[in-house]
Amino acid sequence: MKRRQLLRHLEAQGCQCVRDHGPHSIWNNPKTGEIQAVPRHVEIDFFLAKSICSKLSVRVPSSR
Repeated sequence: MKRRQLLRHLEAQGCQCVRDHGPHSIWNNPKTGEIQAVPRHVEIDFFLAKSICSKLSVRVPSSR
């Protein structure tokens, strides 16, 4: 999955980018208070994207 796709999905689920520099972006789900790092690779493995969404307590993207 493309990184842009994942970031758009996280924004649509209500998550916010807290920090966007360095090797990872830090994302926060304000509803749950969960924080998760998202790597700055162009392509992110679907299982990693699934894990990120799970840890942020948002639904997993349906497209592979």
